[in-house]
Order: sequence, then C-alpha cells, then structure tokens
Amino acid sequence: MARIIALIIKELQAILRDRRGRVVLFAAPLIQLMVFGYAATFDLNRVPVAIYNQDGSQTSRELVARFLGAPTFELADTLHSDHRIDALIDSRAVQMVLVIGRHFTRDLLSGRAAPVQVIVDGRNSNTALIIVGYANTILTRFGDDWRAARGGRGPPAHLVMRARYNPALRSQWFVVPGIVALLTQVVTLVVIGLSVAREREAGTFDQLLVTPLTQLDILIGKSVPGLLIGMVEATVIILAAVFWFHVPLRGNIVALYVGLLLFVTAVTGVGLAISAVSATQQQALLGAFLFMVPSVILSGFATPIANMPLWVERITLVNPLRYMLVIVRGAFLQGAGFGTLAGQFWPMAAIGAVNLGLAAWLFRKRTT
Repeated sequence: MARIIALIIKELQAILRDRRGRVVLFAAPLIQLMVFGYAATFDLNRVPVAIYNQDGSQTSRELVARFLGAPTFELADTLHSDHRIDALIDSRAVQMVLVIGRHFTRDLLSGRAAPVQVIVDGRNSNTALIIVGYANTILTRFGDDWRAARGGRGPPAHLVMRARYNPALRSQWFVVPGIVALLTQVVTLVVIGLSVAREREAGTFDQLLVTPLTQLDILIGKSVPGLLIGMVEATVIILAAVFWFHVPLRGNIVALYVGLLLFVTAVTGVGLAISAVSATQQQALLGAFLFMVPSVILSGFATPIANMPLWVERITLVNPLRYMLVIVRGAFLQGAGFGTLAGQFWPMAAIGAVNLGLAAWLFRKRTT
C-alpha cells in the first residue's frame, strides 16, 4: 500500500507541476463550460424581422407592438410592398416577415378570421419551427385580449401549458447539467490516457517495471490520480452550474456523487486501455478523441436516443455517458434520489468492471 501511495503522489506531482497541463485540466474546462453554457442554447433572442402592415389601423399597430415588445424579435426593416420579401429572406437579413392583411381590423370586427401571415427562413428547420411557435403564442394572446376587451367570448377550449421540472423552458437548464458529465469525461480520459504514454515517451516506464511495484500496483497508481482529478473537476463544474448559471440542484447530492464515482471509474478503464496500447502521447490523444466523439453523439446529449435507429440504440447501452446524463439531469432538475437512479448505477458499474478488466489485460500484455 505504501508503494502504491508513493506512486499516486508521484503521478499527481507529475500532472500538477506541468504548467501547460494545469491549464488543460482546469482553465480549459471552465472556458468550455462558459462557451457551452451561453452559446449552446435553443432559446432565440433578437430574431431580425421585417413588418409589412397593409392595414395600418390602430389594431394592427397594437399587434406589431406585441411582436416588437417581445425580447424574441427585433425590427430589421419596415416594408411598404411585398417586392423585397424574397430578397430579405434570401440574404438572411431577416429570419421572419410578418404580413398583416389589408382588411385585418375589418375582419376582426366582423368575427371572421383575420389574415396574418408569417414567412420564415426554412433553411434551418429547427429555428423556423421555434420562431413560428413564438409568433403563434403572441397572436393567440393578442386574439384573446382583443376579444376580452370587447366583451367577446373566448374559444371553447383554452390551452394552459405547464412544463414540469423546467417551468420557464430554459434550455440552459438542460445543457449545463449535461456539460458536467461531458467535461468530466474529457478531463478524466485525457489525464488517464496520457499517463502511461507519457512515461513511455520519456523512457521512464521501464524504470517502473524494475521496481518492486507489481503490474497491479502500477495500474492502480496510474488510475487513482485521474479518478481524483475527475471528481474534483466535476465538483468545480457542479458549483459553477449552481452558483453561476443558477441551475437548481434538487436531488440527492450523495446519489449524484455515487453516479459520478461509477462514471469516472468506467471512463478510467477506457483511458487506461488507450494508454496501454499507445506508444506516444500523440497516439493517446488520438485514441481519446476517437472515443469521445462517438460517445457524445450516442449519449443523448443533444439528440434523443429514442429517435435513433434500433441498432444504434443498442450500441448506446455500452456508453457510460448515456447513463451519467440521466443521473446528472435527474439530480439537477427532477430531484431524483437513489430509488429513481438505481437503474442507471448498475449498468455503469458493469461497464466499469469490464473496462478495468480489459485495461488490466492490455496492460499485462504490453509489459510482458
């Protein structure tokens, strides 16, 4: 045990004494957290719009004011004919054109459907659907308020939306908890992946093999520092998520850290396997990159796993990031505890055992 502890201390000193390594371990994840937290959002703000108001009445101007008063839309141009609509959309000068019909007010007063047209740039279908949703909400509220102000009856059925766990539907609450798992995997994988490769490249790995340390001692000594750094990194990102981005942490924090420990252990096994077969740090980084990209895509971080083909869904079952995303989002937003998250713990424990066993076999094969 004393030899293993000495090796762990030696590994931590080697990692933390490297100034560039410290930047990669601590500064880079925080920068990525800020970039993802603010840039990776599904919310739309200041969408450039053009207004073509053919009616020109007080009522139509009230509707225009509703659109321009919302933080979602920003006036880019006011049109007096329909000749420039196609050009504005084609050049991406605007993402939406609001066209109010010539008889808008007259149709409202007569009880008929008033013509209001929303023209959007459909080249980005997701953005277009979100814009249409915002516009439809404003139009619906305007119609309800207009009828209520004149004593008219509202529609026979009224839709009241309630979003559980994220009442304001803030995409930041969805993205930031996922970044906790994503950046923890990146840091742990890089630290562990470079551990043995760095020794081989420097020519000091053979010196370790002639010491009283056994192969198991070296394996443990190489894995524990990365596991500790991964847990510390996760803690820093969780604190930033709670106190900087104000994402509520409603669940059992002990359950969250149990999940993190299992997740970091599973990723440690992958990193050790990559490190065992890599002769240089460049090869180790390439191996880590080749694992991380499919891992993120097949995790449900950005796209639902349920939307993937069945054979791809089955592949995701061996991806530890898939389970960790459920745990971290459940702990943050859903208030989940051990009972709810138990179904995510045992698959990660099994994946971690297999990964560590594979890493030990590869390690023994390369050192014999």
